[in-house]
Amino acid sequence: MRRLILLLIDILILALPAWAQTNYQVTDYGAKGDGTTDDAPALQRAIDACSADGGGRVLLSRGKTFLSGPLQLKSGVELYLDAGATLLANPDEKVYRHSAFGSNQGEGMLWLWAKDAHDIRVCGRGTIDGNGVRFMGRELSDSYELKPVTTFDPRPHVLTLIGVKNVQVRDITIREGAYWTLHLVGCDDAVVDGINLLNNLKIRNGDGIDIDHSRHVRISNCHITSGDDCICLKNRREFAEYGSCHDIVVTNCTMSSRSCAIKIGSENMDSIYNVTIDNCIITRSNRGLGIQNRDEGTVTDVVFSNIIMDLHLWSDVWWGKAEPIYVTSYPRADGNNKDANWRFPKGETHGRCGEVSRIYFRGIVATSENGCFIGGGAGKVQDIHLDNVSLRLCHMTDYKGGIYDKRPCRGEGYIYNKVYGVYVDQAQGVHTTGLSVTAQGVDYGGPTFGL
Repeated sequence: MRRLILLLIDILILALPAWAQTNYQVTDYGAKGDGTTDDAPALQRAIDACSADGGGRVLLSRGKTFLSGPLQLKSGVELYLDAGATLLANPDEKVYRHSAFGSNQGEGMLWLWAKDAHDIRVCGRGTIDGNGVRFMGRELSDSYELKPVTTFDPRPHVLTLIGVKNVQVRDITIREGAYWTLHLVGCDDAVVDGINLLNNLKIRNGDGIDIDHSRHVRISNCHITSGDDCICLKNRREFAEYGSCHDIVVTNCTMSSRSCAIKIGSENMDSIYNVTIDNCIITRSNRGLGIQNRDEGTVTDVVFSNIIMDLHLWSDVWWGKAEPIYVTSYPRADGNNKDANWRFPKGETHGRCGEVSRIYFRGIVATSENGCFIGGGAGKVQDIHLDNVSLRLCHMTDYKGGIYDKRPCRGEGYIYNKVYGVYVDQAQGVHTTGLSVTAQGVDYGGPTFGL
């Protein structure tokens, strides 16, 4: 029996991945952890050694704050933060020099990143702090001012993984991103589980999780607060070589956003398909479930189910007018963005929008200041199903209601009308079964308009 037990132990040890067998303590590589010394050189030495040895765990020990500039994660590395350990972004804008979007330098820089790697994990009970407010201008009532930028925007994205196979981000707390927080680009086989992602609700562009040209992604058991979108699926033009975005599951998450809690778009130059969003709660957001197609890519075969929401109106700094369900496809405006050269196909000056179809909403319960909005150019939005959707429309803030937000788009960005349960603008094949609408204190027009 003893021999059998020893044999089983040997087998289990051999079966463990490399990162579970070897620790690389960053203080052994010269990291101070005093919160003032830039520990990036020491942390990078530990990461490089770990990967060169075939993989392991780069350990940031408890009770220390490791201030750091940019770090490149590498294959086989698990970046592990003990409880009470903090990895803090260096607030010196000059240390961030690598664009998060390649040749497009207008939308932030890399902080923690990897490219063309495999088997990367970011885990632990510690905190990754993006030091977001240090990169912003003065605080306003509804947001922070954006500092003026010229050639590039120095705000660092927190964690950017490009072309990485087998990703795991687990249990960690990530907070105060200055720009996008977790950006998966061209990744295959990714798990994001049990994280707390706590961004400042006043920081614009402060997305939570962006799934970009990626596939086989599972997001579960997360709590996300974010000024911009909490979870967003897209296909950015800068990363066209990575192909479509598909086979995505989001489940058991709680979210709050000043923009859209769960969004597909607006950047989408390829196809997004086979997506399931289930069993989530959304609170105090400016928009709940959104498909915002503004480019030639398509969005098909998406299911939203078993979701509870409450939606509030916020200022025009944020896109959205408290729409619980938002399904749109409009061509974006011509040349009104700081990075307009990246918004349209190469050599073109006018955008176009692709088809959005076979979209299903089932078991949705929402309290909101506005109703659902479904709209697009001729033939662009079709086959949309709302099954057992229950809406309670009521006025909760001082902002004016009865406005539907089409931005970003050509021409007028708003539609002004009464508050309807479901407002349809040029969409075909919109089906409602078991739609329930009650209204109190709003300029109510009825359960549907344009159906």
